[in-house]
Amino acid sequence: MRLWELIVLLETTADAITTRKRAVDPMSIAPARPAGHTRQSVPARPLEGRARARRTDAIVCDLRDARREADADELTRQLIETNATVARSMASRYRNRGIDLDDLEQVALLGLTKAAQRFDPSAGHDFLSFAVPTIRGELRRHFRDSGWMVRPPRRVQDLQTRIASAQEELESRLGRSPRPTEVAAHLGEDLGDVVEALAADGCFTPTSLDAAVADGSSSLGDLLGEDDGALAQAEAKVMLEPLMRALTARDRRIVRLRYYREQTQQEIADAVGLTQAQVSRVLMRILADLRAGLVGRPPAA
Repeated sequence: MRLWELIVLLETTADAITTRKRAVDPMSIAPARPAGHTRQSVPARPLEGRARARRTDAIVCDLRDARREADADELTRQLIETNATVARSMASRYRNRGIDLDDLEQVALLGLTKAAQRFDPSAGHDFLSFAVPTIRGELRRHFRDSGWMVRPPRRVQDLQTRIASAQEELESRLGRSPRPTEVAAHLGEDLGDVVEALAADGCFTPTSLDAAVADGSSSLGDLLGEDDGALAQAEAKVMLEPLMRALTARDRRIVRLRYYREQTQQEIADAVGLTQAQVSRVLMRILADLRAGLVGRPPAA
């Protein structure tokens, strides 16, 4: 084969491979443009500031003139892509509040999508003035419905939001942290409701019992107290001791044999020289006397 024939063959093969790649590569296919429009495609890099605003206004104008549903769907998609940076910026304001930023961005983009689909270009309103409240509402709704680990009642959640705003306003006015009474007076709410909402403040992101405290050698769970059963027994012993001293020697022996050594009534009867029926009546009398002596006595502690 001659040299020039080999060169022509290589060039033809390269062109065929390039054409095949373009045919199967979806990224190389330009999006279809609605007929009758000469809009530019959405740029790869996100637009900022005035460029984004101009692009948004142009898309809204095209939406107002769109006649076909396919054209409107394509323009709505471009409207979402153009303002996606706005939604992500709003999501970043809620970071470090117990929910991952990636989840917040998804929620914000969902709000932007809903706003773009509901937007009426013929109303003459600015798109962002309609979209921003929708995005903010989606973010707050996500915090309300999915952000609480321990969910308090809805009224407490709503009151917490109002308290947070009131605290910022009162701090700037008073130059210090406001007291619960001042917050309640500012909001016109009952003091008990404000205290309840403040007490539930940690329900959104409660501290783990495994969290290290102090020098890191102990966890929070190690420092929590628990009920001590011996405390109740000690209190009962202190209250019963003077009543037990008032019993006769035989009655104290019967109580000791029955409730300390856990002997049966027949075994007690054999030990003290009584019948089983007599021991039963004696125990009932002793318990009645002890119960009567405890009535009206103040606790030992």
